[in-house]
Parts: sequence; C-alpha cells; structure tokens
Amino acid sequence: MAANSIIEQKPPSQIWQILPVGQELIFVVSNQPAVANETKVKFVAEVHISDTSYPNLNTTTDLIGTFKTTPNNAGVGIYNLRNVVENYVSADNMAADGSSYKGTTTSATARHPLHLIDKYSLNDNIVRYMAVRFSVEYKGATDVSGSSDVNTVAIQAGTEVDSTVYAIFNGYVKETDVLTMGTGIDVNDFGFDMSPFILSGFNDSKKLLTNAPSIQYANVKDYGTVSFWDDSGDPLYRFTLSFYDSSDVLRGTEFVLRTAANGAYDTYDVDSKKQLVHFGCFPGNLNNWSNTFRNLVTAGTMDGGYYFVQAVDLSSAVMTQTYRININCPTLKGYEPIRLCWLNQWGCWDYYTFTKKSVKSLSTQGTTYDQLGGTWNDSYYRLDSFKGGKKTFRVNTTERITINTDFLTEDDNVMFEELINSPEVYILKEYTTDAANSALNKYVTPTRILTSSFTRKTIANDKLIQYMFEIEKSKTLRTQSV
Repeated sequence: MAANSIIEQKPPSQIWQILPVGQELIFVVSNQPAVANETKVKFVAEVHISDTSYPNLNTTTDLIGTFKTTPNNAGVGIYNLRNVVENYVSADNMAADGSSYKGTTTSATARHPLHLIDKYSLNDNIVRYMAVRFSVEYKGATDVSGSSDVNTVAIQAGTEVDSTVYAIFNGYVKETDVLTMGTGIDVNDFGFDMSPFILSGFNDSKKLLTNAPSIQYANVKDYGTVSFWDDSGDPLYRFTLSFYDSSDVLRGTEFVLRTAANGAYDTYDVDSKKQLVHFGCFPGNLNNWSNTFRNLVTAGTMDGGYYFVQAVDLSSAVMTQTYRININCPTLKGYEPIRLCWLNQWGCWDYYTFTKKSVKSLSTQGTTYDQLGGTWNDSYYRLDSFKGGKKTFRVNTTERITINTDFLTEDDNVMFEELINSPEVYILKEYTTDAANSALNKYVTPTRILTSSFTRKTIANDKLIQYMFEIEKSKTLRTQSV
C-alpha cells in the first residue's frame, strides 16, 4: 500500500507564509517505504503559481513546471525552488489600473509611472501565490487511473503531499539577515521572518517596505512612494499626513483613505494585487491633488518644514512607526538637484535627492567614412565645398553625471548600500504643471551606477559622512545619419 510522502523541511509556514524569492527556498521530502522497497525512485514536485486566487493543485491551470530529483544518501529529496519561482515576480514600474495621476485614472491609453501616483496603487507584478504538490514515482507504480506496468515508471497514487500556500514576492535576503527557525514539529524549518513588515493592529514598531531611515529629505516637488504589506485581519484604513512649518507649528492635515476610489481597494480578499500596496506620499505626489499642501507651499510655509506619515487602522490605532519627510529649504541649496529612485531589498522603491555638486560630461562615439569631393553621379562634375574628406556618419552620445550627497547620518548607510547593489536605478524628475498625458516618457530615465565599490563611513572614523557616485544614463542619444 502506498504511503503518503512527508515534507520534512520547508520555509516556515508559521510566519505569515510570506517568502522573498531572493533566498534559498528549501523543501525536503521523504517517503521511506518507496525508497527502501522500490526501484528507479524519484521524488516529483509540481510547482503551481497563481495570481488573483490561491493555486489549485488538482488542475494544471497554474502548473508552471514539474521537477524530479533522486533520493540522496539519506533517502530524501531536497529541492531549492529559488531559481524556479523568482522569474514569476518583478518590480512595479507602472501604476496599476485604478490608480490615478493628476486626477486621470490609469488605463490602456493613460499610463503613468508608479512614482507619480496621486494616492494609492495596487501591485501588478511583485506578489504571486505558490504551492507545491510532492509525490513519488517508481517502476511498476499504480497511477491515479489504477493502471500499472512492471516495466513503466509512473507516479504512485496516494504518495501525494501538499505544501501550504505561500505568498512569494520580489525581495531578497542578505547574508547578514537572520533566518528564523521553526518550532515544535516544524523545528527544522527556516526562513526570513517578515512579521515586522506586516501591518496589523496597534504596533508603532512595524515598518513599511524599506530599510531607509524613518527620517527622509525631499525637495518640494519630488515624487516618491512608500509600500506596505497589508493584513487580512486588520487592514490599513488610512494614512494620516500632518504638516509642520520650520517652527514646529502644525499647519494642516490630510487623511487618505485606503479605498478603490483612491487607487487601493474597498474589500480585502486573496487577490495578490491587494497584499502589497503603494502609497504616494512625497511632495510631488501631494502637489498632484492636495490643496492643503499646495497652499502651504505657495505661502512658503513648507520651506524648511516637514510632515509626518502614519498608517492607522479603522480604530485609529497607529500601525507603523512614524515616518518624517523634511522639506529641503531651497535657499540653502545652490546646485541642480538630481533625484534617484532604485529597487530596494523588498522589491519596492527608495529615493534620494542629491543636492550637492554635480558634474555632467558627454562622451561621444561616431562612425566615420571618407567622402569624395565634388559630384560624381551627375551629367557634369562640380566641386562642392561641403563635400570631401573624413565625415561622421552618425554620433552616439552618452551622458555621465558625478553626484554628491548632503551630509548624512549612519542610519543612511544601508540605503546607499542597496543603491549600489540595485539592479534597477532611475533618475526621477520633479513635479511640473503639465497635463497628465505627458507623463509616460518624461519623468523616468534609466540609469546605471558606475561606482563599483562602497566604503561604509562612520562618525567615529570620518567625522562627516558624505558619498559620491558616478552614474550614466542608460540610453544613448543617437543623432541623424548622414
């Protein structure tokens, strides 16, 4: 009689079932009777990944692959599914349908970058659901139809065992991150504990999906988002924004409800797009829609001022630590600001505006040829002064920029370490009064970080902390050909 397989080790299902795909996703499976008594034994893993609902392990609708491995010397099959599942999640670059930019709702004909959203946007690509069915195949097995052949290898019916459903997302785990072990019968399980990032009830130590410090700086027209992982039992109800002037006097507030009308959702369900939500809370986003903020800016009240960003639940209990955004005073900055955004550890976006000295340089590469002087294909010869000699057929121009941070604290170090390691970096332009339909190609410029090393600075060693980076715009300017 067939025996059920056993999942001996797995990513911990006790810790919210949320898995960053950038870690070792280990499953260990055993079936001692099959390994001991049968021939040509292999463990079989059927990996299912779905989007708007949980995977259905009884169909092939969301089956993305079947993977086999032979028992090792200990008689178990070990799977690492990282390389399999990490291809099914990616960064959100464009805002999801239902969000808006300057009051224009996102649609197929009105697309806008995520960074520019008025209020909220659901995720499109960051989160998916994964579940795995394990079984055993061997020679002479009886399949689900009841058929068997002593010379045929088949999956033995009754050896199936299913994993829990995991929410996988586009994050990664660093070597220094602590992996949490399981407890009880799951003591061998291990993985990263995402619970500090899951918003649930009153807990002012919870974090948004960033490792950046809770105090950030921005110019009065800078765009940017923060992202959060919502909780089914006690979802986020609203964000509260409190605006203060440079003298620490409260000048106004905004309450931004988490609703479908504002780009999020009304009713929580298992749709993966509702698990992770983006919120536009930087000054440029507020300029899109908030009369309160715009009036304060126009009056000069926000110069050198700041505002707090807090997530609260339906009972008005604070759900995260408080984030503070300080507004750079324009009179104290004499250089052209350059704002970068980059993909952080948790698959969302971090931002920083470089307000110190920047130096731009252009590098050109042209294709040349030798041109004959005069006319050689007419009825008579004529000497034209603009013809002849070495000519440039086409010029490709690349722009590089050296940028410098302001003076920083040690808390900022992790943010810039992630910048230099990020696979996606962009220059993000500031708010303008242009119409909403001008946003698609105007604000976001793909960029590469050319600086290849980063030395962490400290107050003890360096007294003042400041960093310099060299960046290069990824797209070359291609001129007309001759």
